[in-house]
Amino acid sequence: MRGVIEWHGFNLPSPKNLRVALPRPSLPGEMVANLRENIARVEERIAAACRHSGRRREDVRLVAISKTHPPELIRAAFEAGLRDFGENRVQEAKSKLPALADLGVTWHLVGHLQSNKARAARELFHWVHSLDSLRLAEKLAQAAAPGGARMPVLIEVNLGEESSKAGIRAGEVAALAEQIAPMDNLELRGLMVIPPFLENQEDVRPYFRQLRALACDIEARNLPNVSMRELSMGMSHDFEAAIEEGATIVRVGTAIFGERT
Repeated sequence: MRGVIEWHGFNLPSPKNLRVALPRPSLPGEMVANLRENIARVEERIAAACRHSGRRREDVRLVAISKTHPPELIRAAFEAGLRDFGENRVQEAKSKLPALADLGVTWHLVGHLQSNKARAARELFHWVHSLDSLRLAEKLAQAAAPGGARMPVLIEVNLGEESSKAGIRAGEVAALAEQIAPMDNLELRGLMVIPPFLENQEDVRPYFRQLRALACDIEARNLPNVSMRELSMGMSHDFEAAIEEGATIVRVGTAIFGERT
């Protein structure tokens, strides 16, 4: 029998056909405990911001930014209750996601995406937060599987007009939204912003208000397949202000996983 060897009267699979389940790398107990404490603190901060602004906790999605962190740490965060994770780069995600394929993770691409990696992004991620050009939208649409579901996307807006950051200017958003609207394989769900880094949340708040106002303007146009119900804004140091200004998605990395190494 092909692929089978006989040993002392027993038929056994030949070595090349054996599948050995290797143990997963484990984390030190103290690291797991710290991670769980961090998640609990972030949840408390989100809940407090929701109460302060008269919103429900379930209206805000927490995306844990796991870039540069190993799969075993992401797995521990999942076991602690998190379900949404964000990565910055397609290449890093490609190396990490297979080790986490057994988990029911919703993956978000939050970093800049080059159009030549659109197909890979479509295969790896459930959401793209960083749509910033018609060409990229076309590439993402073309990469869809026949008959597949629309992919949720957000337009990244560079409100600070910083040359070091991706995203389009506020005045260009409406035109791009109109161009995306007819695409059968994409669903424009809202906007994303990474404002200038400012220590005081009150100094960042005007950028969050501006993004919300921009979303309201687009929503009023009643474009087909376009909704502005999602505002991805707010990170570890300023997400309370973002929630108070209408964020539906906050992207939190350092406050959960600690400083990147």
